Amino acid sequence: MMLAPTLACVATTGASAMGGPASRNDITDIQGLRVGRAESASVKTGVSVVLCDQPFTAAVDVRGGGACTRETDVMNPGGLVETVDAIVLSGGSVYGLAAADAVTAALGDSGRGYALFDMPGVPASPIVPAACLYDLANGGGKDWGRTPPYRDLGFAALEDAHRGGPVMIGAHGAGYGASAGTLPGAVGSASWRGEDGITVAALVAVNCFGSVTMPGQDDVYWAWPFEVGDEFGGRRPDVSQLADLEDWGAAKLNPGLRTQTTLAVVATDAALTRDETRRLTVMAQDGLARAIRPVHAPVDGDVVFGLASGAREIESPRPIALTRLGNLAADCLTRSIARAVHQARP
Repeated sequence: MMLAPTLACVATTGASAMGGPASRNDITDIQGLRVGRAESASVKTGVSVVLCDQPFTAAVDVRGGGACTRETDVMNPGGLVETVDAIVLSGGSVYGLAAADAVTAALGDSGRGYALFDMPGVPASPIVPAACLYDLANGGGKDWGRTPPYRDLGFAALEDAHRGGPVMIGAHGAGYGASAGTLPGAVGSASWRGEDGITVAALVAVNCFGSVTMPGQDDVYWAWPFEVGDEFGGRRPDVSQLADLEDWGAAKLNPGLRTQTTLAVVATDAALTRDETRRLTVMAQDGLARAIRPVHAPVDGDVVFGLASGAREIESPRPIALTRLGNLAADCLTRSIARAVHQARP
């Protein structure tokens, strides 16, 4: 069973006298990460690619019962390969996995990939994990027969990533045909640069069952305590309306199966082991719970990927430093979700 996800990505770099969003307030504030996107207006779907300029240490945390994924086993503890070359987030449920095939082929053609030995005539194997959200019932033309558009969209999104530039927030890429409860879904991103020069950032494609806004206050986001400035509207709640815990607000009230998932990628420029990267990824899942209610439901397919470039050493004691990074990753993911939906709304 393949469900529709919210996709996200978190990372760290930089330096500043006081903490605050880095220059772009998105995941491209992380040196070595680029993001590309491609969409099909007729199909109402799209693809996002997070491209690593060099291999990043990787991990994954899957909490959805119906996640649609590729190459997640390679990131489990004890696996042979500890790094990835790119991560693909796509619409299209199982059909969307073809986008990762395209990215793999293109990176392999350029000489990227893992090889146990350098052997003439034997190609390297690019490591490209992927996760897909379900947007098959959104009214777009899905009568593609044997030629779904996702391979072509994967090539186009990778080409867009090579061009660089800031993340396009709103109805773009993997979030193009998504829905967030009863509101439009979208792609969002946010970053935070700490006093110590480490930057954390997130990228997310939101396609959740739960509501991102408060009951009876559809212009107030659950993520409001984490807002920086007025990056998603600056509205604050009327606390007198928060008494009914059974009210889910703008959630999908009668969801069909295979219709929702939250996907995310979290990344850092810190020198983390694979186990430490996974702990960062696990902590970042809290960002979903802060911004979406309910979340991690049986009808969701939530996945969070984690990335670490290894460019910056973290302070000792390492567990405390990692705790701080994981918490910032969750905060950036929370903000990214609200920024995505806010930008996509009419």
